[in-house]
Amino acid sequence: MDKIKLYHGSERVIEKPVYGYGKKYNDYGIGFYCTESMEMAKEWAVAFERNGYANGYEIDLNGLKILDLNANDYCILHWLALLLKYREFDVNTALALEAKLYLVDTFGIDCDDYDIIKGYRADDSYFAFAQDFINGTISYRQLSNAMHLGKLGQQIVLKSESAFKRIKFLEFETATYEEWYLKKMLRDKKARRDYFDVEKYKRRKDDIFIHQILDEEMKSNDERLRQNVFG
Repeated sequence: MDKIKLYHGSERVIEKPVYGYGKKYNDYGIGFYCTESMEMAKEWAVAFERNGYANGYEIDLNGLKILDLNANDYCILHWLALLLKYREFDVNTALALEAKLYLVDTFGIDCDDYDIIKGYRADDSYFAFAQDFINGTISYRQLSNAMHLGKLGQQIVLKSESAFKRIKFLEFETATYEEWYLKKMLRDKKARRDYFDVEKYKRRKDDIFIHQILDEEMKSNDERLRQNVFG
């Protein structure tokens, strides 16, 4: 089925998303950030003592070029390379700076060729996991596992003018901060707790750390980046 429903969390109702509008320091740069989950959109919509709205849309994907970062052609480092390109990271060590430059250069993807990007959303906890990885604190496997803690939602980002022309507004629902801000904070807290309880100190002898990726100049076709995860 080519048509899907999307939801966008915002402090206001948005009947017509505007192409080229938004923050350039979002996960994948300027775009219209959505989810297929109304509940997740409500979490993203609210802030402390501020209600929001989950805007509902329909979009026809037929003919659009989609970059799916969860596809088998990609690994977690492709996602991280995009994050390092667009988000503002603290790179206050020589290792972190070298890691940022190498990952962006080696695993970076030219998003200009795509209409839509699908991938993880870097909420506060998950952004911190990424920082720990480039600082050499956790391994590649631990980073991959950490991204599945707290049931992080996937985001679908409209990037091209063609994609914006396809989206059709359907409805909206109000999200109260009393309910949804608490749920958002509990999700983030659970991810952090699981990270420290389960992942941060659970290392293995075959773990790959960022310094090894740099020293061996690992590329995306390295089988170890496909095998050294989820364990």
